[in-house]
Amino acid sequence: MKEIETVTILGFLRGINVGGHHKVPMAELRKVLINVGCRNVRTLLNSGNIIFETDRAGIVELESEIETHLEHNFGFSIPLILKTRNEISELLQTNPFGMIELHADIRLYISFLKSILQNTLSLPYSTDGNGFTIISIHKNCICSVLDLSKTKTPDGMKVLEKFYGKNITTRNWNTLLKMVEM
Repeated sequence: MKEIETVTILGFLRGINVGGHHKVPMAELRKVLINVGCRNVRTLLNSGNIIFETDRAGIVELESEIETHLEHNFGFSIPLILKTRNEISELLQTNPFGMIELHADIRLYISFLKSILQNTLSLPYSTDGNGFTIISIHKNCICSVLDLSKTKTPDGMKVLEKFYGKNITTRNWNTLLKMVEM
């Protein structure tokens, strides 16, 4: 009989606890995941970052099942993207921001898509004034840089949604570094 492998999963919920809308208390979120069969469930910040362990194969099916339970529990649809810790670790090891000169106004972001995208942009792609730049794509993860010294509008999500749709969620690079260590 084949031994079941435990996998650590990192999850990213979209659009919760923003501006007082779609409130999801992290304690309740953890309970929902435990009820679905996830173990060692942890959250980071209040923006829908989850880490848990599972023996289940089929991450797409698990993602769908959790979304169904979240909607039932909280009363509204909550998009979710799941990645294995190994997938995120591989991305971190590529160091896509290694050539970026960091200063206080620089923000580094990774945006996750549910499915592998067909990139039609010539990269790097920058908005007018170079305040927001999409520097690279790794599988279904978009690496982007926001430079607040060049733009006072930190809304790179609108740019990303214009090209890749709304089935996307974004996290700060430092958040991912913390999540992989949890």
